[in-house]
Amino acid sequence: MAVFTYTDLIELDLGKLKTAVDDWKTMVDDLDDLRTLAKDGLQAKSDAAVWKGADATVTKKFVTATTDEIWDLHVEAMSIHAVLDDANSELHRIQKKARELTREARTGDPDIEAEKPGLLVIDGKDGTVQVSAMECRADGYVPARTKGLIDYYTEALNGLVAHAAEIDEATRDLLRKSHGNSPHNAGHGDYNSLDGAQLPRAMKLAGQGDDISKEGKAELRRLWQSLSPGARAELWEKHKGGLKEAGIFGPTVKQVAPDAGSGPHGSREPGMQERMTKAKMLALASGGGWRGWSDASRHMAHYLSNEGSPMELPVDKMMDDNEDLNNHTQDLIRGKENAWREQALKEFRENGNKPVAIPVETRGKGFSFVKDKDQNWYYAVGSMDTNVTGVVTVKADANGDPKVGLDYQVNAWDRYNWDKGKGVNIGKFSIPDGQPASLHETGLAKEFDMSGSSSVLHRELNGAEGGGKFPDPDGPGLGRDGGRADPDRKP
Repeated sequence: MAVFTYTDLIELDLGKLKTAVDDWKTMVDDLDDLRTLAKDGLQAKSDAAVWKGADATVTKKFVTATTDEIWDLHVEAMSIHAVLDDANSELHRIQKKARELTREARTGDPDIEAEKPGLLVIDGKDGTVQVSAMECRADGYVPARTKGLIDYYTEALNGLVAHAAEIDEATRDLLRKSHGNSPHNAGHGDYNSLDGAQLPRAMKLAGQGDDISKEGKAELRRLWQSLSPGARAELWEKHKGGLKEAGIFGPTVKQVAPDAGSGPHGSREPGMQERMTKAKMLALASGGGWRGWSDASRHMAHYLSNEGSPMELPVDKMMDDNEDLNNHTQDLIRGKENAWREQALKEFRENGNKPVAIPVETRGKGFSFVKDKDQNWYYAVGSMDTNVTGVVTVKADANGDPKVGLDYQVNAWDRYNWDKGKGVNIGKFSIPDGQPASLHETGLAKEFDMSGSSSVLHRELNGAEGGGKFPDPDGPGLGRDGGRADPDRKP
């Protein structure tokens, strides 16, 4: 079978699928009428007939078999219609998102005021998507922000192509089971949606726990988005740990640096001034931990190490340290929790008052640490983007009343860089504006990405006014490796 590609998804004529859905709905209605006619007419008259003998026995058996077969045909038609209808909805949603992302990538990111790089999106190898900058510099340099956008669109579009292919496979599987591969015997598998194929697969993946592969995690995240609210609740109840391990709480919004940084790394030779600046900053980093600035010291030390590798932000510790950040994240939730609760309750009622689960996420929003209130995180991060991701669940209590809960995590991301106009003035250390940034330009230090997520917290969302008291942050959660770059390393 040919590989399903990005072009296939973008150009797929879903109008034909919608026509098939409508045709099968007509078939369901016609068979429903025929089923009623057979039961209340033909079968009823046959059962009531005062008729004995061989002919009567054969005829009554034939009437009963015919009526049963019409019922089976109706069941099969309903199953086929439900599967096609669900597939149509899912593929329309996925195609619409893929087209939106493609248009956004090609015209430039609307959330970035300057340097809106237009990106080229084409088919890659083996069904993958290739995203690249439309304009390339002679030296091959790609700004960090542009690279972040390329990575975002590549991952997002590849995920959508894979998701569409999985929907196609699940649909074919359930259609085969509904039909039973027999033209003379109707009524086999009975399905109300794609859950019939997707839930067992999700259960299997989630049950693998720590043994799940990277590809399995990605597939499980896609399945989580496709499942019905009721199926999600069943999966959540049985495999909450496996779902967390797979990263269903991971943010899907763009995680791209808001500023351009200091430009190409090592684009010019360092001078005496840059070498003196690095020596000062090394001294500052090594001593910062003694002043309670362990995080600022660690990040500066990593910048000066010239590695450029990503670092994890200890979001639990950040919220525990900084009340403003904690309040900021709570405000993100307060702004959405009423809508989340109402949506979940609606799904609960539509599911016959049976448990449901829905994924939720806020938009990314910037947060800045205040220098006078928290110098540690001001120098460690400065400003960053944040959002909240979570799962809202509803289930009935002992009295049958719905109870709504939110499991959520806080996400943060930024790029550690020094704007060309920034300097450092701490005690005896005075580093002029622009000098910290010059270390990246001269190859003596290197900017790096930072991101992290909090532990998963729980909040009740019952009552007209929403949830009660927010849970306290989990507190410090960053381990130490004891290396020389760790300012708090013990001898």
